[in-house]
Amino acid sequence: MNEDAWQRSRLIPISGLGGQEEKERRSASALLAVLGAVKEFGRANLAPLGAPAGTISTYCEVPFELADDRKFRVDGLIRVQRGKRIWTLLVEVKTGTAELTQQQIENYLEIVRENDFDGLLTISNQIVQVVGHHPIKVGRKFKKAPLFHASWTRILTLAQMVKDHQGVSDPDQAWILGELIRYLQFEGSGAVAFEDMGPNWVAVRSAAREETLRLSDDGVEEIAGRWDQLVQFLCLDLAARLGQEVRPVLSRKELDDPDSRTVALARELVDNGTFSAGIRIPNTVGPIHLGANLRNMTATASIELAAPELKRSSARVNWLLRQLRNAPPELRLDVAFHRTRATSSDLLGRVAEDPKRLLMESDHAPRLFTLALSSSVGSKRRSGKGSFIGDISALLDRFYRDVVQDLKVWTPPAPQLQPQSAPSDSSAPDGPSSDSSPHENSEERMNS
Repeated sequence: MNEDAWQRSRLIPISGLGGQEEKERRSASALLAVLGAVKEFGRANLAPLGAPAGTISTYCEVPFELADDRKFRVDGLIRVQRGKRIWTLLVEVKTGTAELTQQQIENYLEIVRENDFDGLLTISNQIVQVVGHHPIKVGRKFKKAPLFHASWTRILTLAQMVKDHQGVSDPDQAWILGELIRYLQFEGSGAVAFEDMGPNWVAVRSAAREETLRLSDDGVEEIAGRWDQLVQFLCLDLAARLGQEVRPVLSRKELDDPDSRTVALARELVDNGTFSAGIRIPNTVGPIHLGANLRNMTATASIELAAPELKRSSARVNWLLRQLRNAPPELRLDVAFHRTRATSSDLLGRVAEDPKRLLMESDHAPRLFTLALSSSVGSKRRSGKGSFIGDISALLDRFYRDVVQDLKVWTPPAPQLQPQSAPSDSSAPDGPSSDSSPHENSEERMNS
């Protein structure tokens, strides 16, 4: 009897998955059930939406009838009860390439309004550029309606953060959450990662390389939006593995109006053939700057680090080199100096052998180091080997692992008290030192 061939039973089986509707029903049911069963996971998902901390009940395929006799069957409903307060949320689920539609969302928002519910949550593989905004624009009638969105990538990220980093108090609940993670990671579940730069990628990329791209060309703003979605995906992927919230760096204007950022990215692409973004990881020395150049198909990850306030310029450089023991030799080091616009630049491999290469034989002390790692990136629109998405992700991973996570900002040493002088001995013979004051001795020690 070969027990190795036995297939382990699963809480959420992945065998026998059928069409699109079955995937949506099974994914919705599995997610809602685990939201109710694992309190830490339920709280992580619902607290940001305004839900109270209470008992979670979930339901699937819930029928509703509006005042005008229209009938609908909603994918799911979540109810949280705390004392006498009941908080209710409708849920609409899409999987695979299925996208949300304005009409369906507005119909469900009408149900929310007529029943005085607390909102509508949509779940799909669409990644929003700014957390808190929705991928679908609804009519003016529903502008102030409580409408939320979560991508499957974000839900999977929260599940991994809760299980692997925050912890689940009950072992059985931890196993249940693990089964949901396994199911969502299965390609056939319909919960896919960001894996496509869009149908206009090839045309826009080629025009950018040839410098013939214009802002009015088809797909320019769409590809700009895809870049932002890729950055969001990279943040979620890092957050799942680090157990910390990782976010893009956005201005207040961009947070309030994501469309303005899309327009700015499209203009940058047309003018320079480049994309740029910032990524903030907790407790690092600063945000990581990520850029891609479609004219030469290269990408660069960089970070800035203030130079320490040490007297000797060479000591400032050596302080940096000690933190880069695990960094690749092709890491570029750029230096800005005090009281001059002149800068210097060289590769880590050469600077490690001769640190003075960065100082330009100048009397000016370094004030800012910029560390940058560049690589070529693939041109394929879909994820995989030789793809733009895969190579950007690999560059960010390598830069964070080999460079950023070991960096620390300089902290000035604490001021030191001088050691107390020994009590004077009246029987000791007089000598030259007996005429010097304690303050003079102290100053000598400070100057030595």
